[in-house]
Amino acid sequence: MKIDRLETHDRLEQFQKQSLDISECCKDLIDKRPFGNTPFYIFAHARTDEDGVTKRLIWQPRLTKPKAQTNSMLFKGYPGSDTVKVYWMIPDRHMWEQYGQGKIAESQVVVQSIYDFENNREFLEKPDDDDLSDEAIDAIYKSLGQQAKFEKSGYTLL
Repeated sequence: MKIDRLETHDRLEQFQKQSLDISECCKDLIDKRPFGNTPFYIFAHARTDEDGVTKRLIWQPRLTKPKAQTNSMLFKGYPGSDTVKVYWMIPDRHMWEQYGQGKIAESQVVVQSIYDFENNREFLEKPDDDDLSDEAIDAIYKSLGQQAKFEKSGYTLL
């Protein structure tokens, strides 16, 4: 098998840029403080557009931990700090081999995430000790809903 150095270099640059994009998206969401100062999960998952070809990454702030799934990433952001906790980075199943030891996209986080996804999914999906109670989560969502209704009505607070 003959390797094209330029193509390999381009793929490495793209992979490194992707890592920067992930950091920027997480930071941007944390800076927006969608739930005030409350720590929250950042669930990134790919979706295919209606054309059946184009894929895009959805970045969703959440107060609850989602179920682990392929083609997704989960982080937890802590507003007011630089702390971002990585829970998993699980690529599409057909790409799993690309992240192994010695491969250009080698990533211990991805390898561990794949292992846990296949062998210990309960660990990935277990709520954190610092997660809010269901009642606190309901109160935050209710407050956000009331705020959105108020803003939609056109009234402003003095």
